Amino acid sequence: MDKKRPVNLDLGTIALPITSYVSILHRVSGVIMFFAVAVLLWLLESSLASEASFNELSDLFNNPLCQIIVWGTLAALAYHSVAGMRHMIMDFGVGEDSFYAGRLSAWAALALAALVIALITLWVFL
Repeated sequence: MDKKRPVNLDLGTIALPITSYVSILHRVSGVIMFFAVAVLLWLLESSLASEASFNELSDLFNNPLCQIIVWGTLAALAYHSVAGMRHMIMDFGVGEDSFYAGRLSAWAALALAALVIALITLWVFL
């Protein structure tokens, strides 16, 4: 019983719909936030320890590497929030009746997340 079935192992040729990419990025942003929570809690604890440690953290935030880390964390939070709201709206039955509505809401979530991340970029780096 040897069946000759085609096997496509070249992931570059598999065309996923936009809804798949939005879902994958939602999961990736969740993982980033999971690990960023430890850093954010350490920053909060350090900022509340004393005035001197607060001033040290203020100086640390002038470092470009620290700014990139903060930007990445906030960008992941923004994307995860927007995609999460899309999922909540779909859980209420809005936009899940057709493939077209799912694609439209995926593109809308990407556009809104890009706008929010652009605003975050301006706030962090300017």
